[in-house]
Amino acid sequence: MRFKLALISAIFLLVFVAAGCATMSDVVTAKADGTSETYPVNADQAWEISKTVFRWEGADAIEEHRDQGYMVTSSGITGYSYGAVMGAWVDKIDANHTKVTVVTKRRVKLDAFTTMMESTYHKRFAQAVAIVKRGEPLPLKAPSE
Repeated sequence: MRFKLALISAIFLLVFVAAGCATMSDVVTAKADGTSETYPVNADQAWEISKTVFRWEGADAIEEHRDQGYMVTSSGITGYSYGAVMGAWVDKIDANHTKVTVVTKRRVKLDAFTTMMESTYHKRFAQAVAIVKRGEPLPLKAPSE
């Protein structure tokens, strides 16, 4: 009985490892696969909004590469997910419009759920834009839907 349990555990571990894990560099190289939206905010506002959205969605530390126009972060293990790695690019279109691209990847490719989807990021970003346009400061916690 113990042998069978050990064998099943070993097979599960092999499948888990073979599935691979996404890394921050995977996110950076996947920009072209991300989803993009254009927002009526300047690049500085978009940068701050992007960091806020990641924080609202429970991201860990945010690694900023402002000179290259992107930031990457991750989220840890939850009760339903092994976490995710995420990145956002802020590309100035003109003085009042910015294109924002986001990529999210499950840490473990076989994971059925993720801590944040790209559509969630853009939904939250749009909420934050509305707050900024009203002249209000961005709250520390995500607004209710």
